[in-house]
Amino acid sequence: MPNQHGAWAMLVVPVLVGALHAGARWWHLLLLVTWLVAYLAFYATGLWLKAHRKARYRPPVLAYGAATTALGVATLAAQPSLLRWAVVYAPLLAVSLWFSWRRDERSLANGLVTVAAACLMAVVAHAPAAPGSTAFPGWLPGGGAEQVWVVAGVLFGYFAGTVFYVKTMIRERGNRGMYVTSVAYHGVTTIVVALASPWLGGLFALLAARAAVVPRTWPTATPRTIGYGEIVASVVLAVMLVTLV
Repeated sequence: MPNQHGAWAMLVVPVLVGALHAGARWWHLLLLVTWLVAYLAFYATGLWLKAHRKARYRPPVLAYGAATTALGVATLAAQPSLLRWAVVYAPLLAVSLWFSWRRDERSLANGLVTVAAACLMAVVAHAPAAPGSTAFPGWLPGGGAEQVWVVAGVLFGYFAGTVFYVKTMIRERGNRGMYVTSVAYHGVTTIVVALASPWLGGLFALLAARAAVVPRTWPTATPRTIGYGEIVASVVLAVMLVTLV
């Protein structure tokens, strides 16, 4: 099982926000379960590749892979058009697993790739509420709704910021360059989000203050504490996105 506590919020929030924006239906629960099990399969496969395909890492890959396949078939039976999203997720998956094979799965680039994959689920969950079209991104189920792309963009702005912030607290603790990059990112993101919603801008301003103050004031915070903090912030953001956007 993955030990990254904050990752669960990143997996769940985009699906829930997208579903609530679209009008929650029974198949959204199936989509969420499929997505979570697929993440377990992805995580297990990454460990297997990182270990150069050692046999003892293979059983969870096979187990989660089989479960993901079964759930994926059921999800596609409910919403066949979702198969179009394979053209987006297949490259993202390939890139991320390549990082795992190189034993560089904790890199900033891979973190942003996984964040993008997670945040796009807000758009996926919006299918089939948004009318489709032959043009990209409307060709993708859910992609025809402009509003949901704003939601996905705000989610990406937040979760990408957590990649920088968490690095300043754990793996890049004490790295001035990463700290400056994190603070700068949060500052720019706050300005951009505030243009869409002053209320959301206020939340992002608090997150920017956290990025500036916490690494300097509480540099020894445990990963568990950091993860729980991300869960709380994610819940607040989810509520605001559902009620304000």
